Amino acid sequence: MIDLHIHTTCSDGQFSPEETIRMAHQAGVTVAAVTDHDTVSGIVAASAAAVACGMTFFPGIEISVQGGMELHILGYGVHPDSDVLHQFCAKHAADRTERCGKMLAYLQKKGAAITLEDVRRCNQGKTSGRPHFARTLVELGYASSVQDAFEKYLTTPEFYARVERPKPTPEEGIRVIRSAGGVAVLAHPHQLKLENDALDALVAKLKVVGLQGIEAYYSRHTPEQTQFYLHLAEKYDLLYTCGSDFHGPVIKPEIHLGTGIDKNLCVTDAAITARLQAAIAAASRRS
Repeated sequence: MIDLHIHTTCSDGQFSPEETIRMAHQAGVTVAAVTDHDTVSGIVAASAAAVACGMTFFPGIEISVQGGMELHILGYGVHPDSDVLHQFCAKHAADRTERCGKMLAYLQKKGAAITLEDVRRCNQGKTSGRPHFARTLVELGYASSVQDAFEKYLTTPEFYARVERPKPTPEEGIRVIRSAGGVAVLAHPHQLKLENDALDALVAKLKVVGLQGIEAYYSRHTPEQTQFYLHLAEKYDLLYTCGSDFHGPVIKPEIHLGTGIDKNLCVTDAAITARLQAAIAAASRRS
């Protein structure tokens, strides 16, 4: 099985890079990528674990960008030691740290008396994002579940107005990925909630600024959506990829490594791996 969208404790996942890769191997995943948000700090450890398990591994990242709406761009084959990538990640780590303070103040104003120490217990003292705040809200009794915490506190218009951090444009995000030797892929297009014609137009624009692929197979895509995204990949000569968006059972309990939700993923299309490897090799030659 192929799973090219996996998160670890280096961003907002539940398990360390080593644990996550070992779990993927045990679940039957043979081709994997770790794609933490705005960081490549887990790549070396994940890659070593994948080699030990005999898996094919792609170093990855997921970058949040803002272009009229929030988009996520996956980067595959990025070089973890790229200066451009390190500068980008350092800036956004600083932005995330600043956002943590804003998030605490916002939640305290909403009546949730939590501290940064409470949140850090949910992620072993590492980077704290919204899922860790959500878990803290559940543990302290301010929400009944992670989803409830998001709906009640962390995805409201007021939250976005008061707390949300600045994000690069799609062009900037794609440029960072490609400058680091990577291949840029639009993540989970269904989350954009666009009609087919509007998504088609967006993909066409992103293609012009360097987009190279689209995540067609994804845990929350319907069969009809998957077919449309495969159509867009063919229409615009893009790669298509497959990812579960695994975070761990505490954060996204319904999503499983490799198999998605109720085994709706289980993708074994070898063409995905071969085409991505070829695209990464071409990117390396250009860089």
